[in-house]
Amino acid sequence: MFNTEKIISDFPILQRKVNGGKRLVYLDSAATSQKPLSVIKAMDDYYRLYNANVHRGVYSLGYEATEAYELSRKKVAKFINAQTENIIFTRNASEAINLVASSWGRANFRSGDEILLTPMEHHSNLIPWQLIAQQTGAKLKFIPLIEPGILDIEQLPQLISEKTKFVSVVHSSNTLGTINPIEKIISHAHAYGAKILIDASQSVPHFSVDVQKLDCDFLVFSGHKMCAPTGIGCLFGKTELLDAMPPYMGGGEMISEVQLEFSSYREIPWKFEAGTPNISAAIGLGVAVDYLSSLGMYNIRQHEIELTNYALSVLQEVDEIEMYGPTENRGGVISFNIGDAHAHDVSTILDEDGICVRAGHNCTQPLVRWLGVPAVARASFYVYNTKEDVDALAASLKKVQEVFSFAAAK
Repeated sequence: MFNTEKIISDFPILQRKVNGGKRLVYLDSAATSQKPLSVIKAMDDYYRLYNANVHRGVYSLGYEATEAYELSRKKVAKFINAQTENIIFTRNASEAINLVASSWGRANFRSGDEILLTPMEHHSNLIPWQLIAQQTGAKLKFIPLIEPGILDIEQLPQLISEKTKFVSVVHSSNTLGTINPIEKIISHAHAYGAKILIDASQSVPHFSVDVQKLDCDFLVFSGHKMCAPTGIGCLFGKTELLDAMPPYMGGGEMISEVQLEFSSYREIPWKFEAGTPNISAAIGLGVAVDYLSSLGMYNIRQHEIELTNYALSVLQEVDEIEMYGPTENRGGVISFNIGDAHAHDVSTILDEDGICVRAGHNCTQPLVRWLGVPAVARASFYVYNTKEDVDALAASLKKVQEVFSFAAAK
């Protein structure tokens, strides 16, 4: 059974009272999740008990730190059904995408090659490809969107051809909640020999992702969206691709031998991990994986489906609300607007009731532009959210509607 009350007790921050004693209702996990005590304690233990650099010292503290760091890599690999050596630690999903765009892209793109993206990409999965296209002469193409915010997959045969060198697509939209048909896109891409990267920042934390079943070439995600600390993310890549890619950064740890005028590099994954890594955050990520695994990814997904469906139903009762995205097969994300109220004003009023939602373009300006609005407010759910949280949001949104109705009447 999914014991939400017990789960809430695992997160110290959720015990806080805010704004004059109001209960904290955190509905911004798509931006960053809260951290359970087990993760906080693991990071604290590292600094208190065995703080040392990894892969360097032969003394006991260095050995303990290295063992804990590499154990986390094994846990992450198992979590997405990958081989351990195919997991590269980065600062976040953004750095992982930049790594692939810069390393694989510079080595492989030529003028006239095509890179296929979508209009719903997070800026982190758009700007790196813009930059590499400008540098190499490659051309960007996009799978079009159709109502109610899904990809027009029927256009794939016309969009993917021998010119298509790379495809990069979000698994689940951080603004619309849309869960894209990744398997179909991967199949079309591979039929023409194109490589494909999946931005799984909003999927790996919320439902089971198996890179072997997907057969994706690259996959990225951030730790801070899955109960882990900030400053740690992951890149999965197929062995033959990672082996052939030049290093992204140079420095300590990623070298095999250094001469004054040339160097040779270590095998994967360490070839792409220059310098001292974020050791404590990597350890925290491993413990976060343990925590999510103990809850069960199937249970997490079912909880979010139930909560999202409940929210869609309850929020429909709020006057003048407009919600965006599909009604089925979606993640735990609801973006909305209330009448003529700006999303920032909506968020400010909700905050007075202790409710945290995102407001703005969610780092998806092209997508919000496609919606035809200047901004959206966004509520996003995770393991520690309840129907009571949704009820609190709905009640506070009715206050928003009343405030702006009164202002309009004046």
